[in-house]
Amino acid sequence: MTSQEVRAQFLDFFKEKKHKIVASAPMVMKDDPTLMFTNAGMNQFKEFFLGNSIPKSKRVSDSQKCLRVSGKHNDLEEVGKDTYHHTMFEMLGNWSFGDYFKKEAIQWAWELLTEVYKIDKDSLYVSVFEGSDDADNLEMDKEAFELWKAIVPEDRIIMGNKKDNFWEMGDQGPCGPCSEIHVDIRSKEDKAKVSGASLVNQDHPLVVEIWNLVFMQYNRKANGLLENLPEKHVDTGMGFERLCMVLQGVKSNYDTDVFTPLIREIETITGRKYGKDEETDIAIRVVSDHIRAVAFSIADGQLPSNTGAGYVIRRILRRAIRYGFTFLGTKKPFIYRLVKVLGETMGKAYPELREQYQLIENVVKEEENSFLSTLEQGLVLLDSVIKSSKSKTIDGQKAFELYDTFGFPIDLTALILEEKGYQLDSEGFEKALKVQKDRSRAASEVSKEDWTVLLDDAEQEFVGYDSLEAEVKLVKYRKVSSKKEGEQFQLVFNLTPFYPEGGGQVGDKGYLEAANRDVIYIIDTKKENNEIVHFSENLPKDVSGTFKATVDKKQRWRTASNHTATHLLHQALREVLGAHVEQKGSAVHSKYLRFDFSHFSKLSIEELRSVENFVNARIEGQLPFEEHRNMPIQEAMNQGAMALFGEKYGDTVRTVRFGQSIELCGGTHVKNTADIWHFKIVSEGAVAAGIRRIEAITSDAVKEFYFKNNRMLFEIKDLLNNAQDPVKAVTGLQEENTALKKQVEQLLKDKAKGLKGDLVAELEEVNGVQFLAKKVDLDANGIKDLAFEIGGQFSNLFLLLAAENDGKALLSCYISKELVSNRKLNAGNVVRELGKYIQGGGGGQPFFATAGGKNPSGIPDALKRAKEMVNQME
Repeated sequence: MTSQEVRAQFLDFFKEKKHKIVASAPMVMKDDPTLMFTNAGMNQFKEFFLGNSIPKSKRVSDSQKCLRVSGKHNDLEEVGKDTYHHTMFEMLGNWSFGDYFKKEAIQWAWELLTEVYKIDKDSLYVSVFEGSDDADNLEMDKEAFELWKAIVPEDRIIMGNKKDNFWEMGDQGPCGPCSEIHVDIRSKEDKAKVSGASLVNQDHPLVVEIWNLVFMQYNRKANGLLENLPEKHVDTGMGFERLCMVLQGVKSNYDTDVFTPLIREIETITGRKYGKDEETDIAIRVVSDHIRAVAFSIADGQLPSNTGAGYVIRRILRRAIRYGFTFLGTKKPFIYRLVKVLGETMGKAYPELREQYQLIENVVKEEENSFLSTLEQGLVLLDSVIKSSKSKTIDGQKAFELYDTFGFPIDLTALILEEKGYQLDSEGFEKALKVQKDRSRAASEVSKEDWTVLLDDAEQEFVGYDSLEAEVKLVKYRKVSSKKEGEQFQLVFNLTPFYPEGGGQVGDKGYLEAANRDVIYIIDTKKENNEIVHFSENLPKDVSGTFKATVDKKQRWRTASNHTATHLLHQALREVLGAHVEQKGSAVHSKYLRFDFSHFSKLSIEELRSVENFVNARIEGQLPFEEHRNMPIQEAMNQGAMALFGEKYGDTVRTVRFGQSIELCGGTHVKNTADIWHFKIVSEGAVAAGIRRIEAITSDAVKEFYFKNNRMLFEIKDLLNNAQDPVKAVTGLQEENTALKKQVEQLLKDKAKGLKGDLVAELEEVNGVQFLAKKVDLDANGIKDLAFEIGGQFSNLFLLLAAENDGKALLSCYISKELVSNRKLNAGNVVRELGKYIQGGGGGQPFFATAGGKNPSGIPDALKRAKEMVNQME
């Protein structure tokens, strides 16, 4: 049975059980501040479990793409070392929102596994929650036990503790006991020797959990106490890759047709064979797993970067690159070549892989080139650390600096040190790493109290499209604390005119006014689990009162102007550059807008001007705002509405039209394009391979931009004695400056040549080398040229030249390559040591290095110390 058939049979089975089959949510979370990635199938349904929304269907099933690499579910370092952990994986699931419960979930799971998939009943074990004697004091799940006892022999029912058989969404929220289904795929001989029951949850590679049935019946409060949920839910998740392993009769997830096409391609590219030795196998598993995680993330709109979710993706990709570099002998980019294979094997189920193929390939290739260059630099730096070490144990702090500053992997550092006969101070490294993690965790940690519920209002109403004011009642509130923001309150109202952050647009700000005229300022608005949450620094004195909620009109207008401008910009780019342009991200603020899009090259001045003119023509055309709310999505697509990749849309959508521009959008907009006044591009550049970014301004910001530029122009003209043509005048100055520079360079060269003979005459023999340490009146380039000219005459030269320029000190050290080789001298180490005297630092190559500092008065001491160093060398 192919993996495609496995997935299809699962969904068909639950379709017959009257479940609505829904599409996978994006793997990258965009409107949930508590998660960066979808790490479980239930994530997209949190609002239903929390009671914040009413589901249109009480029975749902899907195959969800998930990623687990950080936080509570951190599987990254396990990937590759065994055959069943993954970063990106598919979760087959079925859900009941207050409909069926344990009986149907258990019976249907058994029916699917044994009657549809034909898995041998004797190879299956089930687990049941045994209860707990901790503060929760929970009873054993007797209901599940009795249901299973009617299906399987009692000796195949395993009692599980809280760690394995009580599922919690997080520190707070819905939770409940669960039943896991495990499969034993060992040989008959092994089964006869050791009972499978004893290997359940013992990390045995052939006795693994394939399905978890979670019965949500409690809610965990912030104070740690449990309360019963008003409705009971079912949340099940089955590991797709593990299920394929069982059904395809293999002993590893990586031997299924989910992975074998990727592994064959890696073998072809690298010339290494899978199954020959453990190191190679681990590396191939790492690469084949990680390309899936990276490709799906990019397809969902998350590019590698240095912060947040982007940093996680970069970390995954770099782990794959270094495994290829270290164990597969790949010194050039190769992982990008796997994108095509991935699209061929998974593109039918996930068409975004094919649609975004070129982008994914370009981004991965660029990241590979960049990190391979980093690895080369790291090797040079590590070599320098080794040479400067006075012991065979390399300081853990220095190894951490390589890891933290330059991204050089610590395991690669340890491997290289071992090959060279050194060892790593692992304890020192771990200590430095812990300090950094603790600092980062403290900065981002947020503590939340329980909600204080004042009104039972299951679903809010957003009225902000039609009004910036509303009479509201407080439904619930809670206090939140963080190091970054301090103490704040989160407020939820029965209705609100405040737009919550989403779709790239910032949340509204404004204020609440009580009947007694007391004012509470709303400093931000976000959406969490389908609730609009308002942030304030204070709580109203009378929380049960009625309030007038008012949005900051000026900020909303500016933000709306920028949002409408992004739609017009998108249309302009497709018109000017071509239909290949797709939006890849946006940020809409009150002061500016940012728009990321797919394009293969830098925009020319003419193209930028054409884009600006196109947008401004639509502004001058006074196009009216046309919207349709709750339009069936297919009807919207038939009208030509543009959907954005990486976004999940419901059955009905809101369309926004200005002339020929029509998009699916939930944001706020101006009533007429004339309200924007004017559009101005302020920058254009690259974000990643094949991704460009435009930053632009509208309305008031454009007026301010032209005012500043106009003032600057008058100041420049004033400096140029009111030249009629300032461009021509500046060009003339540049040409004159270039000519003068050439004259100065020639004069310095002549001066250096004159110095050469004097300096050679001053050389003295110190400890067997030709030595000179002297202050000269030259710039950095002149010193370098002079040093190399003198160096060309001697094979045992140690030359230190110092200079003072613009109040700064400069030290340059030249050491003959023969001395570097025979007497283990290193110019980089020399200038680092001497840099202390001039309150600076530097580095370079073993034969030539420079240091700069802010204390020229330390030059004489540095020159004196240089002679002492030569005298002391062996």
